[in-house]
Amino acid sequence: MSSLIREPSNPMHWDEEVDVLVVGLGAAGAAAGLEASAQGANTLILERASGGGGTSAMSGGVIYLGGGTALQKACGFDDSPEEMFKYLMASTGDAPDETKMRMYCEGSVAHFDWLCSQGVPFKPTYYHGTSGEPPTDDGLVWSGAEQAHPFKDLARPAPRGHVPQVEHQGGPLLMQKLCHAVSQSPARVGTDQRCIALYQSSEGEVLGAAVESFGKERRIRAHGGVVVTTGGFVLNDKMLSQHAPLAHQCSMRVAANGDDGSGIRLGMAAGAATLNMNSISVSLPITQPWGLKRGLLVNAQGQRFINEDTYYGRLGEAALLKQKGQVWLIVDNEIFEKPEYIEEIAATGDDFSSLAQELRLPPGSLEATLEYYNEHAEKGLDPVFHKRSEYVSPLKNPPFGAIDCTTDKALYAVFTLGGLHTDTEGHVLDPEGEPIPGLFAAGRSTSGLAIDGYSSGLSLGDGTFFGRRAGRSAAKR
Repeated sequence: MSSLIREPSNPMHWDEEVDVLVVGLGAAGAAAGLEASAQGANTLILERASGGGGTSAMSGGVIYLGGGTALQKACGFDDSPEEMFKYLMASTGDAPDETKMRMYCEGSVAHFDWLCSQGVPFKPTYYHGTSGEPPTDDGLVWSGAEQAHPFKDLARPAPRGHVPQVEHQGGPLLMQKLCHAVSQSPARVGTDQRCIALYQSSEGEVLGAAVESFGKERRIRAHGGVVVTTGGFVLNDKMLSQHAPLAHQCSMRVAANGDDGSGIRLGMAAGAATLNMNSISVSLPITQPWGLKRGLLVNAQGQRFINEDTYYGRLGEAALLKQKGQVWLIVDNEIFEKPEYIEEIAATGDDFSSLAQELRLPPGSLEATLEYYNEHAEKGLDPVFHKRSEYVSPLKNPPFGAIDCTTDKALYAVFTLGGLHTDTEGHVLDPEGEPIPGLFAAGRSTSGLAIDGYSSGLSLGDGTFFGRRAGRSAAKR
């Protein structure tokens, strides 16, 4: 038997008994604890750090919601659950969970209202010109590729990035409000406590957990269940090497210290199946500010590989996973401005040939790419990658430059998307698709809505939404 699983003795001495034990106090854990305690369950939330927040508190705070929320309506945008569903099904990978996606889209308006009821403030104003959290305290932004090819023709675009009312990074405020809501609820919180093992009966039911704090161990019985909300595994080098080795090339791992896969490993030891462990979100924010979308992103063959006006998460995924991070953004003197997140100019020149030579691209390749692009850009067209006309203009004003977007020089921000297999109610499933009795999970410990093709805010969105459902399910037991 794994050291992560213990079989209870008979009789068993428990140091504490609760209805629901939530392991991890990020956004998903807070939502699970709030919902479980609201159902009348005696709820204990454990956090290995000295306070709640986790990776959620380090995030931009964007929450992907839509379908016609009060915030969208206040900002003058028309959206529906069906349009939101069509976009997410098209953009989040080859085989997203349709049942979860439908439930999320249809419940999105009510979930926004729930967040507001927990004290999370949203200013009813819209900010244009950045992807993800804005530099202002405006509440609504574009946080995905809704306006870009091919999605703009598959679903009616609407901004769905809901941001707590604070300038720049919204994650700290979001978690401050959720943790305050937890403190005002019947749920109790224990900090500096790490779950080191699960107690599981010979019949497979998870009964509780072994918890360690400052060298002392306690046994906690959870009559309703244990809810795992401990985050992903981007800080676990061994797990990354096994499942998503290209993540090692990224300069920034978006994670709090607890994102080491501990909860995923606990679930696996209890017999859980995992899904999409190779999936990662990779952001390359080269097109901040948006004027740089007029540049051309080229690979080591001097060729374009994506429409540059798409969401920077899609740029990062395409650049790392398809081009091994060997890409450059070609600009001319007219459109050049300094990117917010990148320092290096890899090459400059008065013509495309000298630029290509400095980048050591195959002879003639960059020149052919630019010649073809410029010919059509004169008419405002991009027949190959269908970039929107507002970002299509010929590059013809020297000097020309290549902004370094390689993994050696640019900011690639990564986190994991795969994890425990769960159903819509937060039950952790075994390889046969059957629930493991007494075990639930939510957030980045699970495989969520996005498999590939992330949009900002999906982690906080599905973590809180399905965290609530997991907490409710455990309370019902």
